[in-house]
Amino acid sequence: MEKILDLRSDTVTRPTAEMREAMKNAIVGDDILRDDPTVIRLEELAAEIFGKEAALLTISGTMSNEIAVMIYTKPGDEIVVFSDSHLYNLETGGISALSGAQPRPLKSDSGTYEPGELSEAIMPPGVQRARTQLICLENTFHLNRGLAVAKNRYAETIAIAQKHDLPIFMDGARIFNAALATNTTVADLVSFCDSVDVCLCKGLAAPLGSMLVGSKDFIDEARRMRQRIGGGMRQAGVIAAPGILALTKMVERLPEDHENAEKMRLGLEALGIRVDRGGVLTNIVNLDVSPAGWKAAPFADRLNGYGIKVKVCSEHTLRMVTHNDIPSRDISFILDTIGNVLREQR
Repeated sequence: MEKILDLRSDTVTRPTAEMREAMKNAIVGDDILRDDPTVIRLEELAAEIFGKEAALLTISGTMSNEIAVMIYTKPGDEIVVFSDSHLYNLETGGISALSGAQPRPLKSDSGTYEPGELSEAIMPPGVQRARTQLICLENTFHLNRGLAVAKNRYAETIAIAQKHDLPIFMDGARIFNAALATNTTVADLVSFCDSVDVCLCKGLAAPLGSMLVGSKDFIDEARRMRQRIGGGMRQAGVIAAPGILALTKMVERLPEDHENAEKMRLGLEALGIRVDRGGVLTNIVNLDVSPAGWKAAPFADRLNGYGIKVKVCSEHTLRMVTHNDIPSRDISFILDTIGNVLREQR
């Protein structure tokens, strides 16, 4: 079978051989009864890494995000989100469907809120107004750009949250990428957050799973909310085992993904393709093929014919995401193939 190079997302990563072996040999119990030792070990490890009191294993980042909103709100409340965030756009209306809350989306190109707009978005008390109950962040920011946001850039958001006594939730699906790109630890990067979600199944290459971290009381309630929406698990150690390897062994290889992404950007620019340079970049390459005379969809189709899968974002832009299954030698092949496609057009 011809090799397929799938750059649509880092969610396509396959578990490593060591992860598969760990799944086979995992010691398991009943997680709902809190006696699965492998799950307990993973949750304690995640809490320690993030500098929080406790952690909860969930099936997905979406589940973690929605559980967090369920805890902080009641029906009729309001939360502040980025208009381009995953929480607002890609969770099938879960905010309103599961929590009965309504989102107030604010536009951002950088992954931070403009202080004046954020202050205005927080509703004052009033009989006709929803109560603002939560401020949501995302790091890395924007699924098609992967921008890392440094901790100091959140200072004004933190001050506003403290002024209004509002909790801050971080959708940190790729927070390890953000910490790497901003030269810090995840514990430092999210130290001001009341709770955080991180995915195990993106750059960390586990087959599935997400960790929700926060205070002990928050996680106790999160466990109840997980059960309410059908997320309680029994012998979940088979899921937790690769998650432990994700946190202990796969974080250290993320620099390779960032290096490969930059190699891709430089190569694309040399071929006359415009790439996103608007911020601190990670493993997501956003490219505009219009300067080369192409539209995104036919360009993606042509690459697919060569066994290279990419994501179409708009009429002229595409996304390529580097990950554990795309080594450096494949970047050279991909760039050579793109060069051939461009020459074919001429």
